[in-house]
Amino acid sequence: MAVPEKVLTNQDLEKMVDTTNEWILSRTGIRERRIVNESQSTSSLGIEAALKALDVANLKPGELDLIICATSSPEYIFPATASLIQDRIGANKAGAFDLLAACTGFVYGLNMAAQAIRSGSIKRALVVGAESLTRYVNWEDRNTCILFGDGAGAFVLEASQEPGGVLSSVLRSDGSGSELLTIPASGSKNPATEATVRAGLHYIYMEGKEVFRFATRVMAQSTREALAMAGLTLDDVQWIIPHQANYRIIETAARGLKMPLDRFVINVERYGNTSTASIPIAACEAIEDGRVKVGDKIVFVGFGGGLTWASLVAEWTGPSAPRKKVDPRRYRVWARLRSLLRRVLRFFEGIIWGRNA
Repeated sequence: MAVPEKVLTNQDLEKMVDTTNEWILSRTGIRERRIVNESQSTSSLGIEAALKALDVANLKPGELDLIICATSSPEYIFPATASLIQDRIGANKAGAFDLLAACTGFVYGLNMAAQAIRSGSIKRALVVGAESLTRYVNWEDRNTCILFGDGAGAFVLEASQEPGGVLSSVLRSDGSGSELLTIPASGSKNPATEATVRAGLHYIYMEGKEVFRFATRVMAQSTREALAMAGLTLDDVQWIIPHQANYRIIETAARGLKMPLDRFVINVERYGNTSTASIPIAACEAIEDGRVKVGDKIVFVGFGGGLTWASLVAEWTGPSAPRKKVDPRRYRVWARLRSLLRRVLRFFEGIIWGRNA
């Protein structure tokens, strides 16, 4: 996982908009969130998380076959943020693409990577959830600016003959609710103009009450569906790791599943809603502090704009003990040198082809 150093607390927000720490806590459970600085972006956070995931998996970047970056705040419309990550980490044999399913995207990405491995077309995949959502927040709108934070998380999936790993998944969408959680402009329907900027149409818009009702319903429903597909029950599950959007949503979903909250991994208090990054960040913390152990059955469940939702059941097989923290800068130096060399080669190729023409 990777999160910015800058922390924005509820007390900080009290100085920016008409809100209070008590109001935010009672409605969301959030105390603070991380905010990117001017030198950081979705790809820089994704790169850092990716390198740490590869270190845990004891893999070199060149051993990857595929990189999927799930993001709601891509670096550009194109090229894909996944391609930027692929280049900067030096994964020179990997295909790369972005996946857009809003906050559900990481679970979608895990399923797609697992299916690609099962098909035999690849052996190893990196799935990254990375966000700099605060760049899309209207800091004058107290209903949305209190919710979102920035960060990234990454998993490595690898082919194995051992039992475990991804057991089942359920992916769903209901586009009739697309207007409930959206960024109204900046796409091809409403390209950026002076009028759209003045109207604030490039900020996140959300119908909070409707999204709350949707989320609490689908979390319990899809969790049961995915477990049934895996031939398991809630009694077989050690942990549920949900999308960290709102503490009250998780609490309501727990009641719907008739499960105690202490079987849910929750860290929304410290990071807010980091969209596609929230599930892998929560998983990383639960693994590092020893809660998640090898052999544990886990349900990852997400929901978000689209409207989309998904659940995935897995048996955890990765390293469960904390590992020595790595400094990703040592890897970035070599990756940047390789990237620079490729650009120089392309420059001279252009001169050669230009002369030949």
